[in-house]
Amino acid sequence: MKSYQINTFVEKGNPWAVFKLNHAIGSKKEIHYQNIDDAKGAPLIQQLFYLPFVKTIYISQNFIAIEKFSTDLTQLKWEDVQNEVAETIEKYLSAGKPVIEVPEEDEKNPKKIPITIYAESTPNPEVLKFVANKSIANTMYEFKTKSDATFAPLANELFNFPFVKEVFINNNYVSVTKQNGYEWQEFSNELRDFIKIYIESGKIIFKDEILQKEEQTNKLIEEREYSEIDKEIISILNEYVRPAVEADGGNIAFDSYIESTKTVKVILQGACSGCPSSTVTLKNGIEAMLTEMLNGKVTTVEAING
Repeated sequence: MKSYQINTFVEKGNPWAVFKLNHAIGSKKEIHYQNIDDAKGAPLIQQLFYLPFVKTIYISQNFIAIEKFSTDLTQLKWEDVQNEVAETIEKYLSAGKPVIEVPEEDEKNPKKIPITIYAESTPNPEVLKFVANKSIANTMYEFKTKSDATFAPLANELFNFPFVKEVFINNNYVSVTKQNGYEWQEFSNELRDFIKIYIESGKIIFKDEILQKEEQTNKLIEEREYSEIDKEIISILNEYVRPAVEADGGNIAFDSYIESTKTVKVILQGACSGCPSSTVTLKNGIEAMLTEMLNGKVTTVEAING
């Protein structure tokens, strides 16, 4: 019998929580449930709908995403109930019960998922953020070239457009970096419609190979030995910097700390990579914050990828 482990991903203010498992439990095609009646033949999903704060659920491959009512009378936050939900899922799966029973005709003719996509500008004029009304990824993925996206079909197909230079996918959005010589007004609607139709049709966004690679990468990160100052820097970046950066369609990741020069090196991704304002943000924002909060242990912040 399989042993299940669950990692929970919750962002402050986001009605969605993602429960990622270490084993695949669902079809590669995403299945969306609006209510308990939709979950006929899916006993685990039905059980989750008995929780009074659950609004909608979708399941795909190795994760379950749950949307909470944003105006429920109890005013519950995900932080209050995420452990209880994770435990419920873990106990159910560990008991060897069936997760979902999809009739053969439904597999051949999956229902379309109602999706809305809107385009949002970012501080980087070369990057546009396409935001969906549902979660499409449980962590961030950056693709610099088409070959990078071999196991990410959505990103791979986006590279077929001549104006697409890079793709960054995270949570409920896709950030696209355009090639030089193109203007957004020429093709932004075309990209928005393509992403909408792709997600709505239930096509695979990530293949198993990229999910396995992600697990290996996470394992290496967990095994890496960090000093106390490294941990403090990472904590500050995660709590005070990353939420704002992700809202702008990008990401910032800790790379290293050089004690002799009091220098922090970071990696910029998505809209932050190559952004004209990134240097100002690093110097006037992040560098000043780390210098103050760490009592002078940090004096310089540099992006190793410009």
